Amino acid sequence: MKFNLNRFATLAVVSVLAASSFGQLTTYTQDFEGLSASSPTALSGNGWKVFANVFSSGGGYLYGYGPFGAPNGGGGFSAIATGEAGPAQGSQYINTYNDYNNTGEHNNGNFVEANIFQEQIIGAGDLGKTFDFDFDFKASSTAGPAGQTTANAFIKVLTPNTFNLVAFPNQSTTAASTANWLDGKVSITIDSSWTGHILQFGFLNKATSFQNSGVFYDNLSFQAVPEPATMSMLFAGLAGVALRRRKK
Repeated sequence: MKFNLNRFATLAVVSVLAASSFGQLTTYTQDFEGLSASSPTALSGNGWKVFANVFSSGGGYLYGYGPFGAPNGGGGFSAIATGEAGPAQGSQYINTYNDYNNTGEHNNGNFVEANIFQEQIIGAGDLGKTFDFDFDFKASSTAGPAGQTTANAFIKVLTPNTFNLVAFPNQSTTAASTANWLDGKVSITIDSSWTGHILQFGFLNKATSFQNSGVFYDNLSFQAVPEPATMSMLFAGLAGVALRRRKK
């Protein structure tokens, strides 16, 4: 039988990739077009959660509350929105904003940090891999970050049980354009000590005194960066296939 090097090389690459795919982190993509804008559980039903941290006006940590399923609409955290999409955004996207329902802290001049995120658990098969969180973003044309408000897209890694933050790569979206959608990316390489740790990816904003904070996001993608197969792995795969062929 003719030995097709190209075909066996492809099989070897597939075998290599399959062998390294037993991590617990999974690909997530979302353009929000398939979610019901009228359903109060549209975001929570898709796995979105919220958590808030409260800080004094001087920056000292006061307390946190959550996690809760992300709301779709209302005075706090998140909503599916329309009306400001560009050519690549379809018609729907997520609007992230502060928890204005926490009137006491806003009235007191304290800062509320609103987190809107997806959450997964890191497995042993994820160690050493690099993951990208890609997204489109734009500030609300009528209620974008103002005053002392800050906004970020992020990946967080937290310890199980104690929830200590051990990694926080992020991209500031505070100065996002109110007119044009831009591309954003946050990347992380999974450390060898993070098995069982919590990984979150999403968005946050920190605001006080009811200042505006709205930032839109769309075309989200969280996935592992493909690992190139080394020549030694390819030849090992080829040799294994050829040996099995000779034994038939």
